[in-house]
Amino acid sequence: MNICKILSMLCLGITTASQAAQAQAPIPVKIVEDEGRFEILREDKPYFILGAGGTGKLEQIKSTGGNSIRTWSTDGAQQILDEAQKLGLTVTLGLRVGTERHGFDYNDPVKTRQQLERIRGEINTFKKHPALLAWGIGNELNLHYSNEKVWDAVNEIATMIHQEDPHHLVTTMLAGVNKKEIDLINSKCPSLDLIAVQVYGTLASVPQQLEDAGWHKAYMVTEWGPTGHWEGLQTPWGASIEETSSEKATVYKSRYEASIAKDPRCVGSYVFLWGQKQERTPTWYGLFTENGEQSEVIDVMQYLWTGKWPAKRAPHITSFTINNKKAADHIYLKPGTKYPVNARVTDPAGKPLTARWELLAESTDLKEGGDREDRPTAVDGLVQQNSFDEAVLTAPKKEGAYRLFYYSSDGNNKVATANIPFFVKK
Repeated sequence: MNICKILSMLCLGITTASQAAQAQAPIPVKIVEDEGRFEILREDKPYFILGAGGTGKLEQIKSTGGNSIRTWSTDGAQQILDEAQKLGLTVTLGLRVGTERHGFDYNDPVKTRQQLERIRGEINTFKKHPALLAWGIGNELNLHYSNEKVWDAVNEIATMIHQEDPHHLVTTMLAGVNKKEIDLINSKCPSLDLIAVQVYGTLASVPQQLEDAGWHKAYMVTEWGPTGHWEGLQTPWGASIEETSSEKATVYKSRYEASIAKDPRCVGSYVFLWGQKQERTPTWYGLFTENGEQSEVIDVMQYLWTGKWPAKRAPHITSFTINNKKAADHIYLKPGTKYPVNARVTDPAGKPLTARWELLAESTDLKEGGDREDRPTAVDGLVQQNSFDEAVLTAPKKEGAYRLFYYSSDGNNKVATANIPFFVKK
């Protein structure tokens, strides 16, 4: 093949790609109300969001029964939107907006205008993509803030978006439900189509909370999941006690059914997190482990999204103890002393299970609002496994706070997880 023909083919490919981009047409999205019931119409067809927060493992979202994903920024948005479109998923695309807790000053008109114009460019870049469902202005702008001008900026951004893109919904993501913020948004943000709330342990009460706060319009839930690390029990040394994967599966199901599934104002949700992250622990919020294994929560999501349980379900754990004590017993151990560790875990299909154990120093890199945290240091050589559900722990010689993790796998990429914080002292 001669060089001219190669160049001709390359030019043809570039032209074709350019034409394809120009040919993209947005799919119109709107919200309609009928006697207090709100509904998204996408291309004039009812659309209830069965979504997950995250940009990885999209094929598994689709196969589990989900129909949408949510992002926190436009980083990598073209690839994310394209992949979502191939799978028949939609995207609520996050727009990065400065937060007061990270130093953004909404009294500075120059920076506020620069932010608006930067976002305008993002809107015009992606507004025609057929996978786009909605724009999300910022993330938890009400977390640890005092300057109410942020809501003026939110409305200015929302107004601009509607001018540039009349085809998609515009929302902003709130940390929890608070009457003060609802009053401010009602008065200052008429350009928002709906609000988005992010709640964990209180999800079941969100419909009543919104009613009491004075929000009578549409909303979505853009983060929900296990009991938050700030909501549950804590040890005397300040370590939050995490639910097991099976306890999480129970509360995901009950809280969803009590709120998202039945509130006529709710247009859907995004479960958190479709992936894995370090936040207090490596297992607290992710529906997957660091090894990519699926927890029992994903079985629950398939049931909530499709009405059917998966044929192969994850292992179920009912108990995890050190020296016959549970996490809520506030466990103190003596340095260098050996203690029995026991788990009660079963496979629904009766298949044999394997286990792995990990001892970590208790996390000290504690952030807020989902900011990145470093994984704690592992302490090796102190756990001797006897079987898939029994081990012996030798307490570290160094005094301080630690946490023992347990993973029970079925060989089919499904897992049960649990952990116990404990304190070593003489």
